[in-house]
Amino acid sequence: MNLPNKITITRIIVSMIVILLLLIPWYALGIEWPTYLLGNVVVNLKYIVAGVLFIIAAFTDFLDGYLARKNNEVTDFGKTFDAIADKVLVNGVLIILAYERAISIVIPVVIITRDIFVDSLKMVSGNNGKVVSASILGKIKTVFMLVGIALTLFYNLPFEFLSIPVADLLLLLATIFSIISGAEYYFKIKGMLLPKKK
Repeated sequence: MNLPNKITITRIIVSMIVILLLLIPWYALGIEWPTYLLGNVVVNLKYIVAGVLFIIAAFTDFLDGYLARKNNEVTDFGKTFDAIADKVLVNGVLIILAYERAISIVIPVVIITRDIFVDSLKMVSGNNGKVVSASILGKIKTVFMLVGIALTLFYNLPFEFLSIPVADLLLLLATIFSIISGAEYYFKIKGMLLPKKK
């Protein structure tokens, strides 16, 4: 197994740790995470730790792809598990944040629905021997999403001190770009979906 693939597997493991960290009912186990008062914001250490691990996992998303392309080590395993790692990390955390009412439920619903839609289109294009590269809109969506989630885990600090909802704004923009990039992907391959006229 090459280095990029090892990094991808590491991202899956770190992603699962983040999700478990946020999901486990620590209070039921008699464990209370310390909280701190920063200005008028009450900060729970659990979310800070989750935020740090999330940033590490998000960075490896860039790192494994960069190394794979640079060293010509792109593999089917890497492409498959890279996509799985991304979905586990982003979608898992989005669902938890929505459950805890830290973000709107609309965001994970739209993002996950879009992912299913685009993944289905990718299967169609792949079966027809056509690979559609990621669009710039999709990459912008990813950046907005990752930064927005990280800021949410960090209580929107330091912007919260200024009452500027940067985290919410980034997640909203990511959701909008998600819809637009999904539509863009559809129009790129719609010819494969429509029956050919005889």
